[in-house]
Amino acid sequence: MSLADIGLIGMAVMGENLVLNMERNGFKVAVYNRIEPNEKTPVVSRFMANRGKGKNFIPTYSIEEFVKAVERPRKLMMMIRAGGPVDQVIEQLLPFVDQGDIIIDGGNSNFEDTIRREKYLKEKGIYFMGTGVSGGEEGALNGPSIMPGGDPKAWENVKPVFQSIAATVDGLPCCDYLGEDGAGHFVKMVHNGIEYGDMQIISEGYHLLKDVLKLSNDEISNIFATWNKTELNSYLIEITSEILAFKDEDGNPIVDKILDKAGQKGTGKWTGITALDIGVPLTLIGEAVFARCLSSFKNERVTASKVLKYEAPAFKGNKQEIINAIKNALYASKIISYAQGYHLFKEAAKEYNWNLNYAGIALLWRGGCIIRSGFLNKIAEAYQKNPALENLLLNGYFVEQMNKSQKGWRQVVNLAVEQGVPTPAISSALAFFDGYRSAVLPANLLQAQRDYFGAHTYERVDKPEGQFFHTNWTGTGGTTSSSTYNA
Repeated sequence: MSLADIGLIGMAVMGENLVLNMERNGFKVAVYNRIEPNEKTPVVSRFMANRGKGKNFIPTYSIEEFVKAVERPRKLMMMIRAGGPVDQVIEQLLPFVDQGDIIIDGGNSNFEDTIRREKYLKEKGIYFMGTGVSGGEEGALNGPSIMPGGDPKAWENVKPVFQSIAATVDGLPCCDYLGEDGAGHFVKMVHNGIEYGDMQIISEGYHLLKDVLKLSNDEISNIFATWNKTELNSYLIEITSEILAFKDEDGNPIVDKILDKAGQKGTGKWTGITALDIGVPLTLIGEAVFARCLSSFKNERVTASKVLKYEAPAFKGNKQEIINAIKNALYASKIISYAQGYHLFKEAAKEYNWNLNYAGIALLWRGGCIIRSGFLNKIAEAYQKNPALENLLLNGYFVEQMNKSQKGWRQVVNLAVEQGVPTPAISSALAFFDGYRSAVLPANLLQAQRDYFGAHTYERVDKPEGQFFHTNWTGTGGTTSSSTYNA
């Protein structure tokens, strides 16, 4: 029996659909699933009896059997839960792999764990690739967006498989090499953070349309379907329209029966933590994460709603005008989210010595992944025109769009405040925009306060930048100042 071209561990939703995608594209795949304590019928056996029946798979039932079933240099991909399980499987693989073999982590691992694992395995002569895979069940089966990082020599070996199974747009695979060690998982992490932001601003728009304009789910569904034919065109706008139109068995909208408690798996949170560590103002994604956290306090919110009351004034505006304003607010906020995400890319590239292709990232997100949209072409064009672009908000197209959207955006935030409807992501995006476009901010007072109570010093507008000063504010302090640093 011939050996497999690639092996995959982890036959849950993503793993199962990825191997079907690989097999359909002409690759022979060895499949293995970690044995669960209460597993009576092995997952692999069930797969081979159903979706894998009669297809070009090699079922395996132990780590040793799995490794030996794959041709050298082996390409061994894990699609398992991030964290400890990844380290455990790596240790289980090590006694059976050979130098030059490639272990691929396709899960949502923290990029810092990937950096650590890549270094650890390199010392043993084993390649390790941290590879983000986006697109959910449908994408995994029909063509995901794949974000590989690791040693470029390993990439050349896995490239034929990954680019064959990835989504394609304009003839280009939505998969390309991103950089060494943790670059792939970093890009996937930011992708997921942006996904959090996109979902939150869409949900806020829905909230305004439903609770302020009092539109039905079918009416809102039609609005999103219309928006999907404009600059807001995207997978998330499209599925939002479909979700709002979907009826339960009793004929009523199923979305109204879903408990308003949002879950999360950590990648959005990691994006925010990384931004704080590096010092990048990733405000919209941060608010999107916190909005999910707040939603989890359902019982407490119900109690608060009974005592923290607010009587909103009756809405007397023009509904169509507000619908158009919400559209502008969503697009402007989306631009801010991507501008912040790309700012994080640029600073992380300096921090971790990566050579990220910013236009290329946008291109590989155009198909297969959850945040795919026509909008990404504009980002790619911006960085193709100027690879050293400081910020997306300084590109001509985005300058024009922000200026066009401002009036409606501000109108929406004002309306939300007046009506008592929370719009944390849309509002924080506007606050960031106003801060970014301000030549002068009140940080001078903040620095004075820091110097007053902690002798932290300050710079002066009438002195060369980089010189620091301390004032004896009370007349009783000394001239000794604290060191100046940014944490």
